[in-house]
Amino acid sequence: MADAAHLTSAVSIDKPSIFEVIAQESLMTTIRPALKHAVRVLAVNRPERFGWLARVYDEIYTVLDFVVQSHYLRKTCASFAENFYGLQRVPCGEKSCSKLPGKMYWKSLICLVILPYIKEKLDKKYEDMRHLYSSSGNKGGFSKLFQAFVALYPYVHASWEAVILGYQAAYMFGKSDWHSPFLHLSGCRLYHSLTEDFWSSRQSSQINWKDASLLTRMQYVLKYLFNMTAIAVSTGLSVGVFFLQFLDWWYTNDTGATSLTALPIPEPPKRDTAEMKNKYGICPICNRTRTNDTALSVSGYVFCYPCIYDYVEKYSSCPITLYPARTDHLIRLYKDDA
Repeated sequence: MADAAHLTSAVSIDKPSIFEVIAQESLMTTIRPALKHAVRVLAVNRPERFGWLARVYDEIYTVLDFVVQSHYLRKTCASFAENFYGLQRVPCGEKSCSKLPGKMYWKSLICLVILPYIKEKLDKKYEDMRHLYSSSGNKGGFSKLFQAFVALYPYVHASWEAVILGYQAAYMFGKSDWHSPFLHLSGCRLYHSLTEDFWSSRQSSQINWKDASLLTRMQYVLKYLFNMTAIAVSTGLSVGVFFLQFLDWWYTNDTGATSLTALPIPEPPKRDTAEMKNKYGICPICNRTRTNDTALSVSGYVFCYPCIYDYVEKYSSCPITLYPARTDHLIRLYKDDA
């Protein structure tokens, strides 16, 4: 049904409307957090089995995204989301495309997969550094560099968002052929896809099996297996995309509005060993008198700030309860000496 969405347009080769391009942009930005929420639910319920999945989620998602986007760019001249809404990438100056040139293919793949991954890691690093340098006097060898990063990154982020908004406004008023700087960098434009181009590209990829050499056959089989893997992943995404959007809406509107005080208090962990019966004021990690008291909100235990920060940064869990945790779960405590 998505493949024939372009047939509703009066002129199939016209540029898509601003609503279509924004819809396809929001599709992929919805899938990533929805899947991440599902992974976090698994990690919270089974930390010993799925905890590692939450730690390497960004990398796993990027690999799968690379496979899917590569398949769609080669077969339909469009990303997964663009193909879902009946759109197609064409080189500048043309109205249709059966196959993207190699340079535009790789530029599109980098803009679709690699750059968003880098942006995601920069956002995460900024959040970690912001909590670290706003709540402690850490003075390592790179502290000034990190502090400069924390100070400048919000302005860089705001500037980038302003550029995106400017592109969308220019596209909406017909002053630009690109709605996104990523699309501009790839050297392509978006048009409504043509079904004839799609089938001609599919037929051109067939080979004469009887006359082909052994090497050609092996290359074709490997390419076929790769395509089948990409189709399987992309089909799963197509089937689950509306479910993921519903899950994201449900989580935002239902569980997001639930008060933390209304949640049941979990049972305390059973720790009978003598080493876990720490005295008051002793850090459970270094077994010394605590300095810079810091509580981990997911478990309630108090540690030295350097000890718990390094531990959570490395293992992403509470050292006592093994509950999944992040550095933004750390809460600095200030004693009243009076």
